[in-house]
Amino acid sequence: QVQLVESGGGLVQPGGSLRLSCAASGSIFSIYNMAWYRQAPGKQRELVASITRGGTSNIAESVKGRFTISRDNAKNTVDLQMSGLQVEDTALYYCNAQTAFQNYWGQGTQVTVSS
Repeated sequence: QVQLVESGGGLVQPGGSLRLSCAASGSIFSIYNMAWYRQAPGKQRELVASITRGGTSNIAESVKGRFTISRDNAKNTVDLQMSGLQVEDTALYYCNAQTAFQNYWGQGTQVTVSS
């Protein structure tokens, strides 16, 4: 079992920045990919960014150039640095961890971009 706890969400004005953090615990040795997803009201959950154990990242086109993902294997954390935030980035952001057999999800952290 893997437990994920997100932090760092909040209310920010358009153009602002936020940093989300996710801490993993439990069977962390089994995790290979970690990722951030988001889900806006009335929309499907979508991948924002992912990163492998080796540090190879994949960023969604909609946030490329504005968001970066980083991972600290020693601390078992994955962060999402978000800048140039837009109203369209408003969503519940979820941390995800993949093992060979299962996907694990955090409880989500709300990001609201509004003036």
